[in-house]
Amino acid sequence: MTLTMLSEAIMRTDPKDADAIETSLEIAAERGGDLTPVVYERLFERQPAMKLLFWRDTTNAIRGEMLMRTFEAILDFIRDRQFADHLIKTEVVNHAGYDVPPDVFATFFGLVAEVVEEACGPEWTPAMAGAWRRTLVDLDSFVVHPDRVAVG
Repeated sequence: MTLTMLSEAIMRTDPKDADAIETSLEIAAERGGDLTPVVYERLFERQPAMKLLFWRDTTNAIRGEMLMRTFEAILDFIRDRQFADHLIKTEVVNHAGYDVPPDVFATFFGLVAEVVEEACGPEWTPAMAGAWRRTLVDLDSFVVHPDRVAVG
């Protein structure tokens, strides 16, 4: 890897941040149950044009699968980075085919973080807030600049 590539690289998530994000996801799952309806309600409030893309998803199965894959990508991104970078690159291209611009795609991770925070309620900590904030910066940068290397 050249020096230029290293400057464009997104470095591995600090293990303390990864732990904080994992803990927040565990708490959110326990307290909030299925977060799918809340995440997509928020998405459709902020990006109304996105609702039209789900007209066939009458059972919310597609939304649920997409959120599950988002959680999987986040967990891989903060730990092993075995597939998250490739999945994100691929999904940015796939979603562009549905007329979803990369900046809208990138906002989804932030929506997930907001819903997780709300589901955690009083168990949400400053460490979780900081970990999510730093990870969202990395994820957003990676979505907007898919040519960057996710160093793991």
